[in-house]
Amino acid sequence: MDQLNPYETPNTFKAHRAEYLFGLAVVTGLLVWNIAEVRWWVAVALFFYIDLIGYLPGAIAYKKANGGPIPKVYHVLYNVMHSMITQGAVILVWCLTIGPEWALLIIPFHLFGDRGIFGNFMKPLGLPFEPVAQPAYQRMLDELGIDQKGPEHAAAPAKPEPALTGS
Repeated sequence: MDQLNPYETPNTFKAHRAEYLFGLAVVTGLLVWNIAEVRWWVAVALFFYIDLIGYLPGAIAYKKANGGPIPKVYHVLYNVMHSMITQGAVILVWCLTIGPEWALLIIPFHLFGDRGIFGNFMKPLGLPFEPVAQPAYQRMLDELGIDQKGPEHAAAPAKPEPALTGS
């Protein structure tokens, strides 16, 4: 994956998720360490508001459409509500108006959990709202010689590449 090829292979996707699992572990540790100081009603509200606005409406629309296309506004709502930028702004405004508190850690806990545990990242507008295997993705993996079922590896090149020689 790079700036000209913004896709992930199975192993880069696992590595990406592992980074968020690490973040989830750190946030969980901080929450546990400060458990007595967390206002849990605030934490629960902050945890659920993200999905109440960003996921639930799209999931309902997708179910009603029997997996068919739904308005792109649902993808946008999901992406905005599950954005580190949006939620960072929420945390900043909260800290400036109400004050910092440990319950705010539930926001990165939610986002890191979605990405690390469930593999949920931004929803591309051109794909269904819920995950559906895309034949084009499998073709890409096949063309790159990547075995999706096992460790990532490149297939043998069709023709040998010239050997590098030292000068």
